[in-house]
Amino acid sequence: MGKTTKELEMSQSVRRGVKIFEDADLASYYVANKISELIKKRQLEGKQAILGLATGATPKGVYRELVRMHKEEGLSFANVVTFNLDEYYPMQPDDINSYVRFMHEQLFNHIDIPTHQIHIPDGTVEASAIEEHCKDYEDKIAFFGGLDLQLLGIGRTGHIGFNEPGSTIDSTTRLVTLNAITREDGIKDFNGLENVPTQALTMGVKTIVKAKEIYLMALSERKAPIVQQAINGMVSTAIPATFLQKLPHVEYVLDKQASSLL
Repeated sequence: MGKTTKELEMSQSVRRGVKIFEDADLASYYVANKISELIKKRQLEGKQAILGLATGATPKGVYRELVRMHKEEGLSFANVVTFNLDEYYPMQPDDINSYVRFMHEQLFNHIDIPTHQIHIPDGTVEASAIEEHCKDYEDKIAFFGGLDLQLLGIGRTGHIGFNEPGSTIDSTTRLVTLNAITREDGIKDFNGLENVPTQALTMGVKTIVKAKEIYLMALSERKAPIVQQAINGMVSTAIPATFLQKLPHVEYVLDKQASSLL
């Protein structure tokens, strides 16, 4: 069951666009509710809701709550168009670590979103076709009028999507080389560093910041140091998440552990 509005209001504190919740479940419910509100608003307008989605451990609670809303409250995703942030390269869609598989297992297989309205960077595209594929991804986002809402996590390097340190604010969808820390974080999933991909396809910072609403989530004490730098540190390509600081349409959604150094 979802949390009540009263419980939600009592569990958060607000400071400069930062929302701090007692636990990950309440933080996830808050974001899921924002997504639900957007979908319903667009339905009433007879329009599509264009969502930018993330992968990894952080958004799993959001997706669980959205699935619950669909099954128990009748929330329809028929008007939703999604664009995922990234995918490892190279990567087969049925691989256990594929973000295509992740999204279907965590969300798409359990809701009524039409398959043709799902977009995820293709980890199987030929190397010679990567540039064209990335441009096509950008063109599709533009065709739908840009992203209405972007869900983000944050890596320990400060990456958003796979925009690693050194990424510029004008970067668009492209092939990137993964930072050593990012690859180290994937050791458990890939059963050894030697199996962790060295590259990925990612939506760029320029595309992300154009979203009309942005929710950056961070959960657990492990993310506290980078959250502190992302929110209070100097804006720099060294920590790409700092590019979000000056945007009025960004909310940082944290649990108490992730906010412990603020």
